[in-house]
Amino acid sequence: MTEPLIQLRGLRKVYGAGDLAVEALRGIDLDIHRGEYLAVMGPSGSGKSTLMHILGLLDSPTSGSYVLDGDEVSTLSKRRLAALRNRSIGFIFQNFNLLPRASLARNVELPLLYAGVARSDRRARASRALEQVGLVDRGRHRPNQLSGGQRQRAAIARALVTDPFVIMADEPTGNLDQNTGHEILEVFDELHRKGQTLIVVTHDPAVARRAERTIHIVDGLLEAGAERVAA
Repeated sequence: MTEPLIQLRGLRKVYGAGDLAVEALRGIDLDIHRGEYLAVMGPSGSGKSTLMHILGLLDSPTSGSYVLDGDEVSTLSKRRLAALRNRSIGFIFQNFNLLPRASLARNVELPLLYAGVARSDRRARASRALEQVGLVDRGRHRPNQLSGGQRQRAAIARALVTDPFVIMADEPTGNLDQNTGHEILEVFDELHRKGQTLIVVTHDPAVARRAERTIHIVDGLLEAGAERVAA
């Protein structure tokens, strides 16, 4: 078997110190392979959001090892971490996080702007990303001119535009009605069929069932025997 895209060993995260210390993650061992579709579940306060923030290079572990595509994250400078995060990880949030006064095309271009990509290339790549999610004809629209489902599709396009190693989604259907949420999950299904690595944090079993594997975090630990691989 090929080396995992993501490899965690003994990952711990502690907030605070002394009597006020809270251990959010208590020794996570996890491999995620390229092209995998993984769901992360757990009750409120279980540590699943902390795990997502560390995987997404938005936070750092207190101890343990995190290897992303062969790089031990703890050895990287802040500059290299920022570059790796921008290039390698696409984020999708429950609240879309789109700039309200910018067009969809401009919103999708943002990660490329931060990466210093030339304007003509940014526009071409943003157009391709919007086409992937069925919004190529909405590029000039602002977020408030679109439905919730269309805004989430735009957020998916923004996550795709850098051609990342992995897409991480935090409750991506949480603000959508059932039918619209189903449409977004179909987009995820198609991305998975094309080989995209997906990690989805969710409390919804119906969302988790779309993934090929589900892990459960309880009190900062992976729950033994709680993995499921889709048939």
